[in-house]
Amino acid sequence: MLIVQISDIHCGPMFNGDSFRTAVEEINSLSPDLIVVTGDLTEEGIRAQFLKAEGELKALRAERVIYISGNHDYRSTGYLLFREFFPFNQVTEAGDVVIVVLSSARPDRDDGEVGHRQNLWLEDTLAKYRDWMKVVAIHHHIIPVPDTGADQITIIDAGDVLRSLVRSKVDLVLCGHRHRPWRWMIENMQVVHAGSVSCEKLRGFFHHSYNVIEIKDKKIDAKLKIVGGEYVDFKDVINKREHIKAQTS
Repeated sequence: MLIVQISDIHCGPMFNGDSFRTAVEEINSLSPDLIVVTGDLTEEGIRAQFLKAEGELKALRAERVIYISGNHDYRSTGYLLFREFFPFNQVTEAGDVVIVVLSSARPDRDDGEVGHRQNLWLEDTLAKYRDWMKVVAIHHHIIPVPDTGADQITIIDAGDVLRSLVRSKVDLVLCGHRHRPWRWMIENMQVVHAGSVSCEKLRGFFHHSYNVIEIKDKKIDAKLKIVGGEYVDFKDVINKREHIKAQTS
């Protein structure tokens, strides 16, 4: 299975349309099985920006596209608009992979929260998929990301969420929100953070990017793709930042 993760589009004043459309062409050429959009499709959650996001995202071509709301999408009562423009199922089955969406955005708050009931629901749901590859997608980051400055907008119940993820033997977690690509390994679980595909506000890694993830024979290979540039191994992103800077300058 080939999964492409894009995040933090931010249709609005900071949206870079050229970068987004270049990314769409590149992604479509991969013929992915699944595209996961991990939140902040808009800047302020207003109808005009949802209309813009809807028009831009229609150009993506994949068997399935999963949309996740971000904190910016929930501004200005945008939570009332999100499902109108981007309906989705919270559980998606594809081959022997199950993708579960957790909602972390809350109205007019930048921090995230999953909540006790949703954590219990996650554990109960994934218990039904014991022998499947398990992927969880969420907007907010469950672990702070380096090179992003002071961090007061993580998930406020991140400890409980991590416990539920580990208990459920999740293989892969996809996060957005911080506009900085990164990867953590927790026990046997990969936590992959996306940068921004099209927002001018970037942190620590100053290139628009998205993630390309191949799941084959129960193994996960996640790589970073710079829009209009090269593929980058996450080991290089984490350990060789100067190498990345030189490679992409």
